[in-house]
Amino acid sequence: MARKRKNNNKKIGAPVLHCLNPNAAGVDVGATEIYIAVPADRDPQPVRHFSTFTEDLHAAADWLKSCQIETVAMESTGVYWIPLFQILEARGFQVSLVNARYVKNVPGRKSDVSDCQWLQYLHSVGLLRGSFRPEQAVCTVRSILRHRDSLVQMASSHVQHMQKALDQMNLQLHHVISDITGVTGMTIIEAILAGERNPHTLAALRDGRIKATADTIAKSLVGDYRREHLFTLGQSLAAFRHYQELIGACDREIAQLLETFESKMNPPEGSLLESQDGQNPSAGEPRFDLQSHLYRIFGVDLTRIPGINVLTTQTLLAEIGPDLSQFPSAPEFTSWLGLCPDNRVSGGKVLSVKTRKVKNRAATALRMAAQALHRSQSYLGHFYRRMRAKLGAPKAITATAHKLARIIYHMVTTRQAYDETICVQNEMQNRQRLEARLRKQARDLGLEIIPAKTGAIG
Repeated sequence: MARKRKNNNKKIGAPVLHCLNPNAAGVDVGATEIYIAVPADRDPQPVRHFSTFTEDLHAAADWLKSCQIETVAMESTGVYWIPLFQILEARGFQVSLVNARYVKNVPGRKSDVSDCQWLQYLHSVGLLRGSFRPEQAVCTVRSILRHRDSLVQMASSHVQHMQKALDQMNLQLHHVISDITGVTGMTIIEAILAGERNPHTLAALRDGRIKATADTIAKSLVGDYRREHLFTLGQSLAAFRHYQELIGACDREIAQLLETFESKMNPPEGSLLESQDGQNPSAGEPRFDLQSHLYRIFGVDLTRIPGINVLTTQTLLAEIGPDLSQFPSAPEFTSWLGLCPDNRVSGGKVLSVKTRKVKNRAATALRMAAQALHRSQSYLGHFYRRMRAKLGAPKAITATAHKLARIIYHMVTTRQAYDETICVQNEMQNRQRLEARLRKQARDLGLEIIPAKTGAIG
């Protein structure tokens, strides 16, 4: 007979999480309505929904005040959270903007009510961490810079339309000169739209800095001028110039906003600062002395770092700001950028060390800067090529971007200028460690390493 199992009526209590934020609320934000959950003891109806009209958002803030709420957690859903975030922040609430991937509920029935209640519970027990958001002045500049980027992309699409119209008329001008939006290209296109068809007359309009000869340009301007393609060319040119006017207006607004930032260091008097690699200004750069503003705001010239240009520094200002105090150390800064390994360990076994998949404009800018070091003869250029040969291009770009981020963090927090000799010293230390390791391996194999003889330098 099987022995009867004793029925132990002792109940094992489930772990209870202590409430760290008793005055916490959770908000589920949508396009037309929002749902807010407060603690059950604050109101007979602890979950309410409001419309997204401005007066309703203020009514929601009043209700939260009446419930004695001090901190609010909400998901970053598109741009719908911005009006409510700004209203609550202005009313004195501590608002935590959380990543949606970190607040996923358990599988089951999903509703707006359950989502806001889940956010309220997680926030009350201290399991939510607010996303980094720079100060309002930086957010203002960021909004206009992102809008400017979209205008630049739209303008470039009309340049492609002009090139298509030229191709359809078999005019090879855009294959002969590097940029049809330059002085030569615009002058010739305007003359074509004005009715000029003589290729030699058009070629005579070339700027003296153009490498292509007048005969080559004249050959490229012999084609089939058709009315429909000329109409498309004129429309595209007008649209391109319209967007250039809008971009100029954005530049003037950005320049005025940058004037309001605190100066950490006055830039040197004279001409515009030159980057270490002598990089030429890009066509997408704003049409004012942006580099001097960036030097003044950051307190250090980040363009002295190989691979970092004015546009990269501008992106860093717009996405992060000049104050990195919210990142206690360089590893935490690179972790936020998603440029360091995301170690996943289970049962003492490393499952993955891949970097996190994040959409961060600053990290993207640093990756592009790292890729630009392919031909650089600096220490960072040598580092990128060594990592590329060892790990492949994608991992080398990430590793170099990680190093650039650490250098930028050090320069901004200490306000020390970029010093290539420090990198050279680190390279010498790495070389010494490598040599010591090779000598040890040779001794274990019963071999001896003999340094190669170098010729005398005359």
